[in-house]
Amino acid sequence: MTYQQTIASLKDTIEANGAPWNAIDAESAARMKLQNRFNTGLDIAKYTAKIMRQDMAAYDADPANYTQSLGCWHGFIGQQKMISIKKHFGTTRQKYLYLSGWMVAALRSEFGPLPDQSMHEKTSVPALIEELYTFLKQADARELGMMFRDLDAARERGDEIEAKRIETAIDNYETHVVPIIADIDAGFGNPEATYLLAKQMIEAGACALQIENQVSDEKQCGHQDGKVTVPHEDFHQKIRALRYAFLELGVDDGIIVARTDSLGAGLTKQIAFTKEPGDLGDQYNSFLDCDEVDAGNLGNGDVLISRDGKLLRPKRLPSNLYQFRSGTGEDRCVLDGITSLQAGADLLWIETEKPHIGQIGGMVNRIREVIPNAKLVYNNSPSFNWTLNFRQQVFDAWAAEGKDVSGYDRAKLMSVDYDGSDLAAEADERIRTFQKDAAAQAGIFHHLITLPTYHTAALSTDNLAKRYFGEEGMLGYVLNVQREEIRQGIACVKHQNMAGSDIGDDHKEYFAGEAALKAGGKDNTMNQFAAA
Repeated sequence: MTYQQTIASLKDTIEANGAPWNAIDAESAARMKLQNRFNTGLDIAKYTAKIMRQDMAAYDADPANYTQSLGCWHGFIGQQKMISIKKHFGTTRQKYLYLSGWMVAALRSEFGPLPDQSMHEKTSVPALIEELYTFLKQADARELGMMFRDLDAARERGDEIEAKRIETAIDNYETHVVPIIADIDAGFGNPEATYLLAKQMIEAGACALQIENQVSDEKQCGHQDGKVTVPHEDFHQKIRALRYAFLELGVDDGIIVARTDSLGAGLTKQIAFTKEPGDLGDQYNSFLDCDEVDAGNLGNGDVLISRDGKLLRPKRLPSNLYQFRSGTGEDRCVLDGITSLQAGADLLWIETEKPHIGQIGGMVNRIREVIPNAKLVYNNSPSFNWTLNFRQQVFDAWAAEGKDVSGYDRAKLMSVDYDGSDLAAEADERIRTFQKDAAAQAGIFHHLITLPTYHTAALSTDNLAKRYFGEEGMLGYVLNVQREEIRQGIACVKHQNMAGSDIGDDHKEYFAGEAALKAGGKDNTMNQFAAA
């Protein structure tokens, strides 16, 4: 309904209830209703799932339509990101939020900072989803509230044209609420545990759940050593658990992102069950590092498998884990990707050790031989040394082309001494276009940075502490924070307004009329920023 239609509908409701409701103003109620268009997390999940499905179809039609997100560890961080996006680009289209399990572990656990090993409370993940959407909805309420005030001012001036323009803007208002891709790690237990947690995450608003094929109780950060994968059927049970959770809650087009850590995982906890040669379990086992043995040469407790008439002993470590053959990571990733999509996943995530389009694209092209529309969510990870990686990629490309690279030391390309070089300039250009190029050449639908706001918070706090506690004193804050907020139009310079002071004043007026004790009077120091 339009703004005026909403007012008319509520006016009818109020009039139908007679005298007890006489003090209720229909337009005020309409404003509150428009400021909170999403009543539940499921409303959000259904709305955002449709957005993601539309974006996936747009990418299939043209890879230039890739999407992006930044990882956010607090509702305020997510809110400010989306406010900034609307300010600079005028729309939130193709821009999402990412919820990183790493940042939940490091920043949101009641135990304090933890490594990314699924040791944090599983309920902290849906709690952060709910918090993120609470802040995004508040951003809507704040921005619409300012539009309502502008509308009242235009009416008071008798400016009907401006009033009509604002009403049209209200009718076409674009929400800050966008899809969240939420990390469920390895499911925090068996498929039933995965299903139960998935329901909480969906009910909090998540339309896209990312799950990985590591062993749940051995889970490691994707960029650390010691990763242990599970046989495909074990992983597929969890994919099915996610789908059942989506369907049970009525989010029929919810998105499942299946992540494989096989490229960096050299271990498995179990040998897959197999019935016949070539089945999925047999394919998984074929990657095991084995020694051929005979029945008369067995050790105590040896575990054996039979293949092609041969007796094989998989290499088992003292940890009771089995080892994959070296160099099989990419083949395992390809098989993981194909079978995950065949099991019901919608998107893939291949965790790599470096941002190399050729490596990623090579695996995606093999997957697309079986699943033509396969596409990736890709981690533009802060664990990569982007500067060094891309300078080395340029060095190697130049060397292969026969260019003179004698003026560069490949092992020391991170050095500031190379910052002004032609090699550094080309590397930076490749970094700048990485997302666009990888979307076109490596099937990447969604680019995200998992932990960016962890790093920006640390960097900005370090700079403020250095200046404020040093010789600059208060100027360290004023010059580098407040003055920049004013100059760049950062909404938070009016922090009372951002925290909801004006929304509270509006409600006081709705509830109490002339008796309202409002905070936004002439003595509010926030008025010093009226011209900001």
